[in-house]
Amino acid sequence: MTHAKTLAAALLAAALAGTALAHDTGTHRHDGHGHDHSPAPRKSDSPATKAFREVGARMHGDMEIAYTNDVDVDFVRGMIPHHQGAIGMARVALQYSKDPEVRALAEAIVKAQDGEIAQMRAILRRKGAQ
Repeated sequence: MTHAKTLAAALLAAALAGTALAHDTGTHRHDGHGHDHSPAPRKSDSPATKAFREVGARMHGDMEIAYTNDVDVDFVRGMIPHHQGAIGMARVALQYSKDPEVRALAEAIVKAQDGEIAQMRAILRRKGAQ
């Protein structure tokens, strides 16, 4: 796998893995894997890393929904901020990446996730659960 494909796969996996993150002391970490998902900026953070931290923190906070015991409503309400997080990450990539393959993947993610968010909002309207 090329470096660009590996990076693109990692970006997509990170966007999709939000619900699998372990929780400890109020921050999200993959302990033992070297990935700190806390929003706290570091002096060494690049502008892109700072932006990714902000997107991730917002996504995780927004995914903390009040469950209704309606699997359809709960699924959609949780997935909307998850998809918004993927769009946010893709926009960071579009702002900072120079890699054409990563940029193309990010553009495709924005388009696909926007469409799915619209579909999920329509489901909520249909169910009277906006």
